[in-house]
Amino acid sequence: MTVIVRDLRPDVPAEAEGFARVRQLALPYILFTPESVRHLLTHSHPDARFRSLVAVEDGEVIGTAQVSLVHDSPEPGQGYVNVYVRPDRTRRGAGRLLVRAGEEHLTALGATRLLTWVLDEPANRAFAEKHGYTRGRPAHFLRLDLAGGTLPPLPEVPQGVELRTAADFAGAPRPLFELDAETILDEPGDVAFELTDYDAWLEQTWQHPLLDRELTMAAVVDGRPVAFSVAYTDGAGRYTTAMTGTARAHRGRGLAKLAKIHSLYRARAAGITEAFTGNDASNDPMIAINKWLGYDICATEVCHVRELG
Repeated sequence: MTVIVRDLRPDVPAEAEGFARVRQLALPYILFTPESVRHLLTHSHPDARFRSLVAVEDGEVIGTAQVSLVHDSPEPGQGYVNVYVRPDRTRRGAGRLLVRAGEEHLTALGATRLLTWVLDEPANRAFAEKHGYTRGRPAHFLRLDLAGGTLPPLPEVPQGVELRTAADFAGAPRPLFELDAETILDEPGDVAFELTDYDAWLEQTWQHPLLDRELTMAAVVDGRPVAFSVAYTDGAGRYTTAMTGTARAHRGRGLAKLAKIHSLYRARAAGITEAFTGNDASNDPMIAINKWLGYDICATEVCHVRELG
């Protein structure tokens, strides 16, 4: 059968479901649902020029790509081409066609540095290298069995610190945005990000369909959140940490660990059975916290880069 590549049609339920299914099979360490696929496509910032592409064979979605400019980086000219193909539908040309379509889109917009995340496995590395991408920074996926595993005892909440959920900020979430904007500046990675647009954050992050406000925990000092652990859930017993961080002035007090372990206790009580998180391989402090919590590294993904002349 002939494989064709085109834009995802978000109003066609079967396509969003197919897109999410491909991602679940190819990358089971990150949560995807049809609702989250549609949300990212329809609510991405206009400056990102975001596209969701599908590779279709005989009416079935067998490959996907998410393509965008890195509009929120202080360094212009960067773009992402993240391609995933169903593991049982490889070697049909879907990946090659998706890469070509994504690159053509970004280069037409003036991108000169393209990035793609690749699972650290021989076939995937060889595919990236064949298309001109060189190895960059690795990052680990970690998994925690909440159903059968044991969490450490809850630590004592320090005097002057209060734990609140994101739901407690439902009427006025700007303090969470400000904390997110500060902590992301120190997030290790190949690309630097800046959060400056509160309205965009509300639409893209605060209204994200996977954001679980009851399980997202913040450590609050003097009425303001100073550390947090952001939880996504998919309604099927799976949980992932979208971000964990602490404001610079409050680091070294264990507040991020405190927020995260309370989030996990609440998740287990809510019936969550499996938790995932991800860390840049150089982020030793966060990896240490996650191992203390009981997480084990389950896969590694590497950011590959292609510099265009």
